[in-house]
Amino acid sequence: MVTVSQKEFQRVKVIENAVGGRLSVREAARLLQLSERQVQRLKRRYRPDSVDWVHHGNRGRPMPWALPAALRRTILALARGKYEGFNDSHLCQKLHSEEHLVVSRESVRRILRTAKLASPQKRRARQYRARRLRRPRFGMMVLTDASRHDWLEGRGPELTLIGFQDDATSQILSAHFQFEAENTLGYLRALHAMVTAHGVPLSLYRDRHGIFQRNDAHWTLAEQLAGKQCPTHLGRALEQLGIQQIPAYSPQAKGRIERAWRTCQDRLVSELRLAQACDLDSANQVLARFCADYNQRFAVPAREAQRDFRSLPPRFDLARCLSFRYQRVVGPDHVITFGPHSIALPPLSSGRGYAGHSVELSHHLNGRLLVSYRKVLLLSLPWPLPVQEHGQRPAPRIPTHKPKTPMPRIYNLGGRPALAAIT
Repeated sequence: MVTVSQKEFQRVKVIENAVGGRLSVREAARLLQLSERQVQRLKRRYRPDSVDWVHHGNRGRPMPWALPAALRRTILALARGKYEGFNDSHLCQKLHSEEHLVVSRESVRRILRTAKLASPQKRRARQYRARRLRRPRFGMMVLTDASRHDWLEGRGPELTLIGFQDDATSQILSAHFQFEAENTLGYLRALHAMVTAHGVPLSLYRDRHGIFQRNDAHWTLAEQLAGKQCPTHLGRALEQLGIQQIPAYSPQAKGRIERAWRTCQDRLVSELRLAQACDLDSANQVLARFCADYNQRFAVPAREAQRDFRSLPPRFDLARCLSFRYQRVVGPDHVITFGPHSIALPPLSSGRGYAGHSVELSHHLNGRLLVSYRKVLLLSLPWPLPVQEHGQRPAPRIPTHKPKTPMPRIYNLGGRPALAAIT
């Protein structure tokens, strides 16, 4: 059976009438929208017992620009094996950079869809939202968020990704994995890495998590007199650095970093699988390479060339700023408590005591605990930060209130009070 298209069928009928003398060459050219010379060629090719003459000469022949069958099989083998789970764009980039195969993204997409290999990206109908205009300068505003995800796909523990992203350029400024869920320690470490590498930004766009702000309704007497609640550890560090905090009231408000995390949950997961990362150290090594590649591929230039990242003052103590700080009252025996531990303090250089006075405890990110009294360093101890190990679960919270003693049930019999039921 020979198949012809509607256009070819019309051409057969018109040329057949032209050969039979029922149409002139001019009329046939007008109906087929061809030149008279082309109609003459078609009349010479006409065969009354076949329709093969109407087919194009290249029909059935492979296109000279078509990909070889061997290359198609290679791409399919890599998509099903080494690069399984990669999306179309990511796979195309890997074919070019790692396998040295120069193939367009559309060709990769067509090969995969022909072989019934669907894209791992799930598309949903988008709701209308007006996109916020980027800040004009690098460092004018940064965004921060954390993402708890099965980054290692069962090869290792579940990790949390914490990072900072510039709003003007979409550049990832700092990022790291950790065992623990989103916590203050992780944000302090990411903030230290960003400030050390780039400087202090003008503002920070973040969510309303209790790590950044106080969400409780408890006010001490000192807070009532001051008219504001004491900030959290991270909030106090941001205030000392002069970073304005802008709370987001929806995930879509900080959609740029949400989209960055979505890209990471697609591309970074594939890179971790390709590198066979199965622990925290190897995952952070892959993350460092991925962030450099991400900034090269997806970062955009800022509208203005001026940078708004500020350098720290010469005598600014960044380690003390990005630390956990507590106030303790010295006991009569010059001992303070820190959690379940008791710490004996040394005397002052003058030999005078300071029992009953307040001292400041500063727990630094390097694992040192510093005790100071009126800006005078009293003691420096190695004190490891609480870090959750792999496989270790957080200790359950024990309620402080005591359970109520069940009271005996009282019954009424005929409207008169009865004795308590003895159980």
